Amino acid sequence: MNSTNHNRIYLDYSATTPLDHRVFEKMTPYFLESFGNAASRNHSYGWQAEEAVETAREQVAKLIGASSKEIIFTSGATESDNMALLGIAEMYKEKGDHIITCVTEHKAILDPALYLESKGCKVTFLEVDENGMISLEELENAITDKTILISIMMVNNETGTIQPVKKIGEIARKHDVFFHTDATQACGKIPVDVEEMNIDLLSLSAHKIYGPKGVGAIYVRRRKPRVRLAPIIHGGGHERGMRSGTLNVPGIVGLGAACELSMNEMKSETEKILALRDRLYKGITDKIDYIVLNGHSTERVPGNLNISFSYIEGESLMIGIEGIAVSSGSACTSASLEPSYVLKSMGLNDELAHSSIRFSIGRFTTEAEIDETVDRITAIAQRLRDMSPLYEMVKEGIDLNTIEWTGH
Repeated sequence: MNSTNHNRIYLDYSATTPLDHRVFEKMTPYFLESFGNAASRNHSYGWQAEEAVETAREQVAKLIGASSKEIIFTSGATESDNMALLGIAEMYKEKGDHIITCVTEHKAILDPALYLESKGCKVTFLEVDENGMISLEELENAITDKTILISIMMVNNETGTIQPVKKIGEIARKHDVFFHTDATQACGKIPVDVEEMNIDLLSLSAHKIYGPKGVGAIYVRRRKPRVRLAPIIHGGGHERGMRSGTLNVPGIVGLGAACELSMNEMKSETEKILALRDRLYKGITDKIDYIVLNGHSTERVPGNLNISFSYIEGESLMIGIEGIAVSSGSACTSASLEPSYVLKSMGLNDELAHSSIRFSIGRFTTEAEIDETVDRITAIAQRLRDMSPLYEMVKEGIDLNTIEWTGH
């Protein structure tokens, strides 16, 4: 399978991934022949469906070093994130009402956190440094005797920065606080082990690892310590009472198959993807100067390259590389006119945040696609630079910070 289609190149794997045909083949029978309800215990159709679900549960658990009994299926990571925050806040409200998270989290964490704050919970939003990393010292200092949950994502969706989750887990365990991590961008890309990392709750999604959209899971620790969640969806008591609703059997089968493939192929895939990312970065920086790498230079997930093009207008750059699917910090590609809140939190100014592009490389990316992307992006960037008076001034050695701009 090739992700190029009539001159189109897909480099937005962090947004979603194409379904791997091997995953699709595993799912197909559960749409057509084995269409039973996994909760139907009276006949073979139900038993077949239940068996498929339990196999998938084991496949998901294995990827993160958990037990299959600790995996609860959901509609995706957004639901899993909501379950973690809202479910813990309700279940442990007698113990405390304080949650710690971070300013660069996904909206699926930030919005439930703000919702809980509006209901009287206290939420601490930790700041990040210029690499997008939290301070472990600030985290520990933020813990009070009312803290019930720390929720810090493992890998940032925009910058690919990997947080020191093992150390965060140690701090949480030391203070008897639950630790949740949104591992949507981590699972299947880097090794994840809930035991080794002291993780009590973990969210993941199928469509980031070549599985179907609309299905995910949450890991909920069963022992040492046992975590209990108040359900946010009520009904027939499916999924240990934490998430009612008829199970999406084909989707769950797809999630399981995707997890197994990711686990088996992670090592070779990482090598290939890292080589392609380095080729892309070198290709661009060899031809274009004043490029800013956003996120941590080494502690980052293999497939992510987020860079800003100084002295180039973001929207023009995006329009110029039409046909290459990437994600942008500029407004024309999102519903909001605000530059990325993640990049702003890391100290980038509006101009740099607006001219940022996230390239995300994946399983089906080819060298030819990377080379074509380099050619197209450097050509348009050079053209836009030639039109930029700011770039000319910088080349002449003028410090732009010393200039007093006159207002209109």
